[in-house]
Amino acid sequence: MNTSLVGKNALVGGGSAGIGRAVAAELAQLGANVTLLARSEDRLMAAKEILDTSQGQMHDILVADYSDIEKLKVGVDALLEKRSFQILVNNTGGPPGGPISEASDKEFISAFHNHLLCNHLLLQALLPGMKKAGYGRVINVISTSVKEPIVGLGVSNTTRWAVASWAKTLSVELGEFGITVNNVLPGFTNTSRLDEIIENRVKKSAASRSVIENSMKSQVPLRRFAEPEEVAAAVAFLASPAAGYISGINLPVDGGRTKSL
Repeated sequence: MNTSLVGKNALVGGGSAGIGRAVAAELAQLGANVTLLARSEDRLMAAKEILDTSQGQMHDILVADYSDIEKLKVGVDALLEKRSFQILVNNTGGPPGGPISEASDKEFISAFHNHLLCNHLLLQALLPGMKKAGYGRVINVISTSVKEPIVGLGVSNTTRWAVASWAKTLSVELGEFGITVNNVLPGFTNTSRLDEIIENRVKKSAASRSVIENSMKSQVPLRRFAEPEEVAAAVAFLASPAAGYISGINLPVDGGRTKSL
């Protein structure tokens, strides 16, 4: 099975921590040159230092905040003057929690901006290089909420659906160019996002953190939370030549928690 990414360039969103950092490490291990994208230069540099360079890879960083789409575009354009990319991993932190009936218009606008619009900007910027190479992998790290809405994450549920539909449409349009577009749907994963969700549930109930965690784990057939590296492994496979005939799918990495097929 050919999973080598030697000679391929990858741009990984949210690359300074959590799932994004784990994805970057997996892609580098397969031989890719990785550019890490996030807001904190210090954390990006720390993440870059752990990336594999044993196959001659050259890694770098792009400091940008998704809330400022114009500066993001400037940064990406400058990056593209140095190299083209064959792999795009769209990954960014989820919107704040809360019931959808109580969500403000500003919350929706911010979420769609930071997820859908920034994803679209990056795709359009990297697309010419993918077409020229005849090889493209667009992988969106979203959520199992595109299959089953998650209680208390109203804005996130809505935004994730929009990204999933955008990706499915792209997969139809771009297939003829050798470009695949897929979504990876993490379940409960040991990241700061999960910590935030757990803490919110603790505050809204009289239960302890351990009770909340055990309740959540009981919903998962494997009875545990995922590690970021387990989600990253799925992303890395979809980025590889071995996954060249897989496109337009939602792949849950959730320990079997999602009830739908």
